Amino acid sequence: MVVVFLSLIVVIWVASFFKIFFRATSISRATILDDGKKNVMFVIAHPDDESMFFSPTINYFTSTACNLHILCFSTGNADGMGSIRDQELHRACAVLKVPLQQLKILDHPNLQDGFGQLWSHDLLTEIIEEEVTNHYIHTIITFDNYGVSGHCNHRDVHRGVLKFLQTNSGRNVKAWELVSLNIFRKYCGPVDIWLSILSAKRHPSKVIIINKQPWKSFKAMAQHLSQWVWFRKLFVLFSSYTYVNTLDRINPESNELL
Repeated sequence: MVVVFLSLIVVIWVASFFKIFFRATSISRATILDDGKKNVMFVIAHPDDESMFFSPTINYFTSTACNLHILCFSTGNADGMGSIRDQELHRACAVLKVPLQQLKILDHPNLQDGFGQLWSHDLLTEIIEEEVTNHYIHTIITFDNYGVSGHCNHRDVHRGVLKFLQTNSGRNVKAWELVSLNIFRKYCGPVDIWLSILSAKRHPSKVIIINKQPWKSFKAMAQHLSQWVWFRKLFVLFSSYTYVNTLDRINPESNELL
């Protein structure tokens, strides 16, 4: 019985990789972006968020004519390695083909990395508004309210984006959130491609993006040498976020902040 179960798992993994390499399909550009509006900004909390969680979406957009920006709200200085992690993020963006001049990493005294560090939503909103204005951003991609891992900085970034939408409704900026998954789906690797597709059929408002270049996600994460320890190598291998992203439109009328 055990042999049969393991054989079934292997077959599903192989079928999933076949889907990635030979039959992968992603969203049409018009699904997320309005016609002619191609300025996209990823709003993240720490260096390595882009590689660990958002790489399928980044890879998709870099394969199109989209103009990508990344706004990272901290240097990830919780362990005193902020300057190192800053440079690691630059190298990861080079791998992901994000223009380095369009990467902004903040080191604000009130936005420091840490589980006990709560970030001001007003401050986050102010910075987001400035970046949207300066770069004519049409679309924002960020965390959802749980923030994949539940990290308070991830969750604060989501609330900062939500507050920006609520206080700038006249700008017609759209924002999409990366959907947090349960523990099984989070660590079932490429198998989650099939589960994501099934979920999208029940929830047509969600967008599924399959990573056609998962090896690029590994290479990008490997640029974060200070973080590239054994358990993160396993995370990247088994995490569904390496292989597929599910995005949902953020509703500005949400009462999360009330």
